[in-house]
Amino acid sequence: MTQVTMTVNGKAASGEVEGRTLLSSFLRDELKLTGTHVGCDTSQCGACVVHVDGVAVKSCTMLAAEADGADVSTIEGQANADGSLNVIQQAFQDHHGLQCGFCTPGMVMSAAALLKDNPKPSEQEVRDYLEGNICRCTGYHNIIKAIMAASGQDVGAIAAE
Repeated sequence: MTQVTMTVNGKAASGEVEGRTLLSSFLRDELKLTGTHVGCDTSQCGACVVHVDGVAVKSCTMLAAEADGADVSTIEGQANADGSLNVIQQAFQDHHGLQCGFCTPGMVMSAAALLKDNPKPSEQEVRDYLEGNICRCTGYHNIIKAIMAASGQDVGAIAAE
């Protein structure tokens, strides 16, 4: 067993893990942060995206021990300080960027990473960035619209596919 300590959503967190414990498992099973979803266990779907030291990573392919000492942010840490939805979460709600909601945490975390690096992405840049995230319900149109809206851009001209 290995002792890991990290900051998760601004709070100190630690625990003992086996060497093979994935970060997604540590977050879900040990810290009870179940917003990080695991849909494939193969890094294909993106439902498990979290930020580690400010970088979006698929937590189902990162060992918890690799995050020792890191600053980790999950979907649970995305809300505003008063508990209200942040601008990205609100845009997903306003523009119906979700249906079943399974992929939504990973989409929101990916969107946050994109908008941090590229505050005003084009529609094509959003599509390209989300290539590693799979949604089986929405067809992506409203997800793209939500991310564009969260960036402060006019989404009226985004055509349905």
